[in-house]
Amino acid sequence: MAIHIRRRELIFTLGGAAAAWPLAGLAQQPEVPVIGFLRSSSIERSMHVVAAFRQGLKEAGYSEGENVSIEYRSAEGQYDRLPELATELVKRRVKVIVATGGIGPALAAKALTSTIPIVFTGGDPVKFGLVASLNQPGGNLTGVSTLTTDIGSKRLGLLHELAPNTTAIAFLSNPHGPEAENYLRDVQSAASGLGKQIRLLNAGTEEEIDAAFVTIGRERPDALLIGTDPFLLGRRDQIVALANHYKLPAFYWSREFAVTGGLMSYGPNRTEPYRLVGIYAGRILKGAKPADLPIIQSTKFELVINLKTAKALGLEVPPTLLARADEVIE
Repeated sequence: MAIHIRRRELIFTLGGAAAAWPLAGLAQQPEVPVIGFLRSSSIERSMHVVAAFRQGLKEAGYSEGENVSIEYRSAEGQYDRLPELATELVKRRVKVIVATGGIGPALAAKALTSTIPIVFTGGDPVKFGLVASLNQPGGNLTGVSTLTTDIGSKRLGLLHELAPNTTAIAFLSNPHGPEAENYLRDVQSAASGLGKQIRLLNAGTEEEIDAAFVTIGRERPDALLIGTDPFLLGRRDQIVALANHYKLPAFYWSREFAVTGGLMSYGPNRTEPYRLVGIYAGRILKGAKPADLPIIQSTKFELVINLKTAKALGLEVPPTLLARADEVIE
């Protein structure tokens, strides 16, 4: 009888050990880090920049679904949702928060955590209090500064070169964007120097965009300038179609507008900053501290001219302007 008991004890012991083996194996598996990807505008309509971010991650040694996981959150242009979405990522205890689509997501994330590293893309991070300086960010934030709001005067100058007889210019801006006031001041200053008048039209919803163009149809300005704002970028089909309908020479801040049919755009290359953010996120996962990673200033700008739209508007693009274009869409 004792032998049978010992046999059962032996079987039980071996069985328990065998059952524990896979559990031990699972326990030894390294934990996959999670990155929180917080964006102010639609992710579905921004897959090209998401792809650039993943490319940067890959260059740093991380591939989504293999050795890193990414939690995506998008405010879909409703900036007041950013604090709620950032809170979700903080509660998720992500290893890094990547804040993209203007300065708003970084401001929302910074307000919630001083310990989780934040890597951002956006305008001037010193002006908005995100970092202490470009070379020595300090704290838990670093990233890429695209300075899109600081080249409004350059865009206005290029518009003047294309259509020098324009004097009254409508400026479409989203008043809810954190960078709206800075860009407006930049544009107004440049307009004054060129002898042009700016007519501000605010639009923070699709309906308000339609209403702004009703005003444009009534007042008939000579040209249109689109404010630097992720929400307006997300409504580019609507804006470009209306601008072309009213036969307005319109100047945009991102290549996506020109590809959609917009007349002309000038701004930083949109994909390169996201690749660099991906590299920084990967370096942080490997142990680097945001405070030790200097802010990268994006220096790659591109002028895109849609020649097909120019012809439809009856505009003759100067050869000197065409020669400087990085891309001409025919």
